[in-house]
Amino acid sequence: MAVDPASARHAAGVYRRSIGAYLRSIAEYPADFWVMAISGTFWQIVLFAFLSILFDNVNAVAGWGYHEMLILAGFLATSWGSTALFWDGIWDTGKLIVEGDMDYRITRPAPVLIQVGSKHVGMQVFGDVTIGVLMMTVGWIGAGISAAAIPLALFLLLCAAVIQASLLTVANAMNFWMKGRTPVVAFMLAELQNEAMRFPLTIFPAAVRLVFTFGLPLAFASFIPVQIITGKLDPWWLAAPPVAAAATAFLAVLAYRAGLKAYDSAGH
Repeated sequence: MAVDPASARHAAGVYRRSIGAYLRSIAEYPADFWVMAISGTFWQIVLFAFLSILFDNVNAVAGWGYHEMLILAGFLATSWGSTALFWDGIWDTGKLIVEGDMDYRITRPAPVLIQVGSKHVGMQVFGDVTIGVLMMTVGWIGAGISAAAIPLALFLLLCAAVIQASLLTVANAMNFWMKGRTPVVAFMLAELQNEAMRFPLTIFPAAVRLVFTFGLPLAFASFIPVQIITGKLDPWWLAAPPVAAAATAFLAVLAYRAGLKAYDSAGH
C-alpha cells in the first residue's frame, strides 16, 4: 500500500493541530490536569512498592531480578502511557458511532482515523510516564546497563507505543460491528496487558507465550524489548519489534477502513 507524501504531510498537519488544540485546552483547566496526573502517579507508585516488597521476600521471578523487573514495569508504563498521550481519542470510537458524530469526521477533508485518534489526550499519562521513566532509571542503574544503550531503548519504546496504539485501534474498530458505546474489546485488551505483561512471559505456559508473541503480539511491546535491552536475547531479535510495529499499524489501518465501510450512521 503506497503512501502519498502529500497525503502523509496533510495527515501529520491535521494530527499536530488537533493535539495542539487539546493541549491548549488542558491549560484552561489546571485542576483537572493535576487530578488526573496524580491518579496516574499513585497507581505507578503502588506498582513500584509492590515490586520492592515482592523482592524483599524472593530473589528472582522466572530468572528476572529486582532491577530487571523494574525495567520491565517501567518500560510497560512508559510505552502504554505514550498511547494515552498521542492516541487516546481512539477510545471514543464507539461513542462517535452510536451518537452519529462519526458522520462529521467522515465529511471533513482529513483522514478519519487521524481525527479520532488525536481527539484528546489522556491527562493521566503525565503521572504514568513520569514514574515509568523513574522505575526504568532505577532498574537501569541497578542492572549496570551502559548509557550507550539509551538510544536503543528509545527506539524500542517507539516501536512498543506503535504496537499498543495499533492494537487499541483494532480493538476499538470492533465497535463498528458491535454497535455499542463502550469499547468492550479495547477494555479487555488493556486489562490483559496491564495484568499479564507486567511479569516475565516465561511464567506462563508455552501456549500462552505463543499467543502473546505471534497471535496478539503484546510481547513485542514490553517483554521482548526489555530482554533485548538487558542482553537476554541475541542481537538479531532487534529486527522483530519494528517488524511487529509495521505489521500491527498496517492491520489497524485496514481494520478501521473496513469499519468505516460498514458504518451506516446512527439510527440504522
